[in-house]
This record gives sequence, structure tokens and C-alpha cells, in this order.
Amino acid sequence: MLAPLSSPTFRRLFAAQAVALTGTGLATVALGLLAYDLAGDDAGAVLGTALAIKMVAYVTLAPLAAALAARLPRRAFLVALDLIRAAVVCALPFVDQVWQIYALIFLLQAASAGFTPAFQATIPEVLPDETDYTQALSLMRLAEDLEQIASPLLAAALLTLVSFPVLFAGTVAGFLLSAALVGTSRLPARTPATAEPFLASATRGLRIYAATPRLRGLLALEAAVAAAGAMVYVNTVVLVETRLDLGVPQVALAFAGFGGGSILAALMLPRLLQRLEDRPLMLAGAAVMVAAVVAVPMVGSLGGLIGLWALAGFGFSLTQTPIGRILNRSAEEGDRPALFAAQFALSHACWLVTYPLAGWLGALLGLSTVALVLAGLGALALGLTFRLWPAREPETLAHAHPDLAPDHPHLLSHGPVHRHRFVIDALHRRWPSPAR
Repeated sequence: MLAPLSSPTFRRLFAAQAVALTGTGLATVALGLLAYDLAGDDAGAVLGTALAIKMVAYVTLAPLAAALAARLPRRAFLVALDLIRAAVVCALPFVDQVWQIYALIFLLQAASAGFTPAFQATIPEVLPDETDYTQALSLMRLAEDLEQIASPLLAAALLTLVSFPVLFAGTVAGFLLSAALVGTSRLPARTPATAEPFLASATRGLRIYAATPRLRGLLALEAAVAAAGAMVYVNTVVLVETRLDLGVPQVALAFAGFGGGSILAALMLPRLLQRLEDRPLMLAGAAVMVAAVVAVPMVGSLGGLIGLWALAGFGFSLTQTPIGRILNRSAEEGDRPALFAAQFALSHACWLVTYPLAGWLGALLGLSTVALVLAGLGALALGLTFRLWPAREPETLAHAHPDLAPDHPHLLSHGPVHRHRFVIDALHRRWPSPAR
């Protein structure tokens, strides 16, 4: 799994991700304390609104940012967004009104909506070998899981020495170091993008997504993951403190179970993906998540909840880690940033629906009922995935181009009816019908 780190460029980018994640984790803790400082008992509502703002920014701005990124130097674009994030976090300790938190969170997440997909789309260009790229995806998944465990512990240690606003300084340092690492990396030359109007460029990734069968199935799979995952992220604290009558340390242990399961899967995936295809592994992962949520009404102990959440975390990593491989093989190099942005926006749209659903239904109907409702939605989405994502996907597809002139270079090169690796692009706008 460590082989990708032999690439100096990936090593710098991975380090940039790690320090930015750590800084973001510190900001999450500090933001909760800031919300309580300003809103008291209404801090939960403030944080819930901030989370909704984050999701709205991701869903609406990621495709627009990808279109803008295609027109700008990639390294300068990434560095600028890191600097913007650092500047926004610098302002957070000085707010004294709740609305100011909302405005700054929107700016922060708008920058992240541009940075994250562009960063993710760069990795397969840095590591073109699929084995190296798969190992890199597992490493990046591992870093995200470890951050969820390490950042709260680091924040707790720092809070014994300093007041919470100082945590924001750690976040600023993380973004600045990330900018320095990205700025000193040798990124591959970008494939020139096709000249097209801005709106067409902004929707290109969504058009590729909608026209590709495996990606339509992937969106349904993301809906299943979001339905099950929302139960974990939204209702764990209620399960532990209300149903089990335990405290904050036990909440942390329950989340650690989820993170531990995800880490285990990330460590296993490089070898598993050498033997198995992405689709069955990802479907199995979503099924495991749904099954874990189905069992929530039977939980009567902390150990039982930790075990269930470990299963859910294992399934979560099985579904999320291979996504980069799916996107990578579903677009030409020049279209990948747009496709990664579309995936970023659409997947977060799923969470934008399931997060409030988990919270509102949990308060209205109780934890056992909402668990079964979310598991049912996850099962329906999983069934839709089976229907939309073909079980057999040949490497090449036979097709024709009735819309092209006979002397078009593509037809002169391949013939009127031909077969090659098929992705949606400027010349291939529709998926060919299956051969009969």
C-alpha cells in the first residue's frame, strides 16, 4: 500500500491532504465550541444549519468551480483555494454573531467545493498505473479515517493548554502548509479542455454522469450509503446518551468503532481489488451498511453499538474507496475534473436529503423507527443500483456515428462501425444500445 509514496509528487500531495484534514478536524471541534459560546443551548441548531450550508455549497458550486478550474492553471488554482480557506478560518475567532458563522462557513465550503474535486482528479494523472492508483485511494481513505480519530484527541490535548480559539490557528497552519506542499509539487501538464461556453463546461460532468450506465448506478449506490450513513452521523450521540444512558466518552468510542471498521477495509482493499471487480465489492459494502442499520433497534449495549458501527464503517470504506477507479475509467483525461466535481456534488446531494431526514424523523418517530425507515430507503436504493449498473461491462463497445460525416477523422481512423474503449465525450454523446 505504501508504494505510491515513492512518487515525490504524490508524496507531497498526500502530505498536503493529511495536514489539511488535521486542520479541518481541529476546526470542527473549535466550531462546536464557538457555536455554544454564541448560542448556548441552541448550539445544535446552529451546527445543523452550518452543516446544511456546507452541503448546499458543495452541491451547487462544485460543477461551477470545475468549469472555472479548467480555465486556470491547476496548481495556482489549488494553492489559491487553500489560501482562501486559511483566510476565512482566520476570521472565525472574531465573530460575535451567529449569522457571521453562516457566512464564513459558506465561503469556507465554497472553496472546498472547488479544491476537493480538482485535487482528487489530479491523483490518477500523477499515478497512471491502476495498481498504484488503487493503493493511493486506500491511503487517502485511511488518512481520512485516522483524521476522524486523531483530530479530536489532538484538540482535547490542546484544550488542556490553550483556549478553543487557538484551535483555529492550527487549521490555518494546516491550510497554509497544504498550499506550500501543492505549490512546490510538479503536477502533470493538463490535457487542453475543449473550448465551450462556461455553462456547457459547468454541466459537462453532469452530462457524462447521466449518460453512463455505471455512473447512474453509482449515484443510486451513493443514495444507499447516505441513507445508512446518516443514521451513524446524526443519531449516534442520541443512541448513546439517551437509549444507553451513557456520556460523551462513549459517544467517541462508538464513532471510533465506525472509523476502525473503515480503516480495516481500507487496508484490505488493495488486495481485494486484485481479485474482485469494483461493482460486487461496492454492492456488498452498501448491503453491510444497510444490514447494520436494520439491527439498530436490537442494540442494548455500548459493545453492541460499537460492533454494528464497525460493520457499517467497513461497508462504508468498501463503497467509497473504489469510486475514483470508477470515475477514472468513465471519462477521458481532460473530462475527469468535471466528472469528479459532478460526483462530489451529486453524492453530497444525497447526504443533503438524508441528514435532515435522519434528524427530523428520529425526533418525531424514535430511533428504532427511523433506523428501519433509513434502512428501507437504503435497500430500495441498493435494488436500484442492481438495475442501473450492468453486471457485465465489456472493455470495448461496438458502435457507429450516424451524426458524423463519412470523411470525419474518427471514422477514417476506425471505420464506419467500430469498437474501442467507450466513454462519453464530444464525439460519443450517447451510450450505445446493447448488441442483440
